[in-house]
Amino acid sequence: MQQPPPLPALNPYAAPVARVEDISDGQLVLADRGIRLAAKLVDGVIIGGVVMVLAVIFGLASSGFGKTDVIGQGFFALAILAGFIAVIVVNFVLLHRHGQTIAKRMFGIKIVRGDGSRCALSRIVFARWLPVTLLGAIPLVGWVVSLTDSLMIFGESQRCLHDVFADTLVVKV
Repeated sequence: MQQPPPLPALNPYAAPVARVEDISDGQLVLADRGIRLAAKLVDGVIIGGVVMVLAVIFGLASSGFGKTDVIGQGFFALAILAGFIAVIVVNFVLLHRHGQTIAKRMFGIKIVRGDGSRCALSRIVFARWLPVTLLGAIPLVGWVVSLTDSLMIFGESQRCLHDVFADTLVVKV
């Protein structure tokens, strides 16, 4: 019986073998305090701006309505609410996909977990935003929580109270 021919030195059907090295050295660079503040302010201006523009339109349009035209006023109130919700939804989509709001994307910063991994939207909402918001709404002591949340960024770790609660960092992209 005859032997099959020997296999070639290079197997064309083998999986490719290559050394792949990460470009990043694994070091996270924390976002500057000023950049974080600017992003927070711009996010507020974006959300407030949408609501204000729609409120002005509502005010101008409602001046033409009679005091009994509840349907027309209700329509414009819904338009204001829809604009506000649209901006929130866009921010939630960006937070889910990239860990960034509109302004964080503009300034080149994002939210990550303490180990540098991607932060889930549920963690951002339920561990980062909700606890500080609820604690800040407590009468007489809420202002202390809100102030502490903001002032903690001046600590050595540059993390606000909401960052500590959620084990998150805000880093440069």
